[in-house]
Amino acid sequence: MVRITEAELARDTHAVLVRVQHGVEVIVEHDHRPVAVIRTAAKRRDARVSECIALAKAYEEKLGYALVPDPDFAKDVQAAIEAHREPLDPPSWD
Repeated sequence: MVRITEAELARDTHAVLVRVQHGVEVIVEHDHRPVAVIRTAAKRRDARVSECIALAKAYEEKLGYALVPDPDFAKDVQAAIEAHREPLDPPSWD
């Protein structure tokens, strides 16, 4: 972990990001107070349907019974989807 000032970050952002890429967590401070933390982004991992099914089966075995959604579950999911329809505009780093 490294602590730097805003001025140091502004002076050499590239060098700071190189350190972050090597696993260093950088805390940016203003007047000796932390204002931001820069660390490597968590790698997104999409689970396969088969993995989700295997996890569900393992959980079912652990509980001793299967969890069953209520009759309105599908309607609730559809309503949530409809309420959040937005165009896909991911950030450039995705």
